[in-house]
Amino acid sequence: MSAQPNDVSPRPPDGDWLGTPYLRFERNGAIAVLVLDRPEARNAMTPAMYFGIRYAIQRVNSDESLAGLLITGTGDVFAPGGDLGQRAADNWMDFATTMGMDVTPFDTLRQSAKPVVAAVNGLAQGGGLQIAICSDMAVVSERATFRVPELYRGIADTYYSHMLARLIGPVRTRDLMFTGRVLSAEEALEWGLVSRVVPHDELMSAAREVLAQCCRTAPQARALVKASLDNYIGLYDRIGMKVSLDGPEAIEGFVAFKEKRSPNWVHPDLRIDGRL
Repeated sequence: MSAQPNDVSPRPPDGDWLGTPYLRFERNGAIAVLVLDRPEARNAMTPAMYFGIRYAIQRVNSDESLAGLLITGTGDVFAPGGDLGQRAADNWMDFATTMGMDVTPFDTLRQSAKPVVAAVNGLAQGGGLQIAICSDMAVVSERATFRVPELYRGIADTYYSHMLARLIGPVRTRDLMFTGRVLSAEEALEWGLVSRVVPHDELMSAAREVLAQCCRTAPQARALVKASLDNYIGLYDRIGMKVSLDGPEAIEGFVAFKEKRSPNWVHPDLRIDGRL
C-alpha cells in the first residue's frame, strides 16, 4: 500500500529552527544573532551546520523585521572548520560528499543583501575563517587566532587561494597556506584579513555597533558597492577543488586526521607525533 500524507515524518520544530541543534538563531530587535553552539566539539561544523548558516542568512534577508545578521561562536572558539571526525548527532552523510554538494554558506554570505558581521570570539580556521572573510566585516577579539590547515588535509582549497590572494596578496597567502601557521589577531589586522580588533570583553557590543552602522547605510547603494567589491574578488576554481575533494590525498588527509598522525605523503624524517 502506498504511503499516505499523514504517514510522512513530522515537520521540524516551529520558530527559528535551522535544522541542527548546534546552531542558535536569536532575535534582538532588528538584529539577528547566529551562534555556533557545539562546545563539546569546539564548534566543529557538520554539513547540517554549514547548511543551517546558509539558511539563516536567507531567513534574515527575507524577514522585513530584521536588518542584519551577527555570527559568533561559543567559548574560546569561533569555528575550527568542518567536523572531519563525523561523530555528531546530525551527521547523515560523509563530510567530503556533502562538501561537494555546495552546502557551504560562503557564496551566500558574499551575496547577502543585508549586512553580515562576524564576531570572532576565538579560534577561527578552515571554514570558520572563510565565514569571517566572506562576511561584510569581521570584528575580532584580541584573543582570536587564525589558520588555514587545508593543505595538511590533502585539500586544494582554491576558494582560499583565490580569496586570500585578493585580500592579502600572494606572498602572505603562500605563508598562510603552505606553512599552516597560526596568525594572531593583531597580525590578521595588520595584514588586512579582518576589519577590527577589540578587547575580548567588548567583542559583542563592538560587533553589534558595527553591524548597526552598516544597517543604516542606503540598501540599494550599498548593494552596488558590494557587487563592485565582489566582482573584484571574482570566481574561484570550483571544478579543481571538487576534483581535489574526491581525490586520494583528501581521503588520506581525512584518515590521518582521524588517526592523529602525519599523512603518508610527509617524508618519514619530517613526520611528527599527533596530527598536523
